[in-house]
Amino acid sequence: MNQTDQSCRIDESLPFKPVNIAILTVSDTRDDDSDTSGPLLAGRAARDGHTVAARAIVRDDIGAIQAQVRDWIGDAGIDVILCTGGTGLTGRDVTPEALRPLFEKEVEGFSVVWHMLSYQSVGLSTLQSRACAGIARGKFIFALPGSNGACKDGWDNIIRWQLDSRHRPCNLVEIMPRLTER
Repeated sequence: MNQTDQSCRIDESLPFKPVNIAILTVSDTRDDDSDTSGPLLAGRAARDGHTVAARAIVRDDIGAIQAQVRDWIGDAGIDVILCTGGTGLTGRDVTPEALRPLFEKEVEGFSVVWHMLSYQSVGLSTLQSRACAGIARGKFIFALPGSNGACKDGWDNIIRWQLDSRHRPCNLVEIMPRLTER
């Protein structure tokens, strides 16, 4: 699967509906000057017609990650949360542990597709990623590894297309209004 494969699934007769995206960099070593993956995701989201509604950097700490994500989950001006970093296997990598308790539903297919695409880029090293996604109070939350390559792969080959309201046969934007129905 590549960009061309997905872009040919765009129905140009439909309107594009931008979403409001918050971007969280999880790192003990990055700050506003040295973070590259957060700005990369922000640039791609804006390039593709979405609004970057918020950005933050937090340390690799379950409480800090959850506090920031909970704030954004409660913000009516945010539709999607993109997290980068903390998805590896080291002791400090705790992003999935922080996010999964917040998920009402996990989007298992994201991890499956992520690993299929990641394998094309990094081969068996994809085993070291615990990229995941879920839904909390009507918001989509994605956790990507912190490398620029992983963020490019995740956005360019998966998230971008599922956040495009014109993507066929279906996309995540069209079901957003129904995420909180009971």
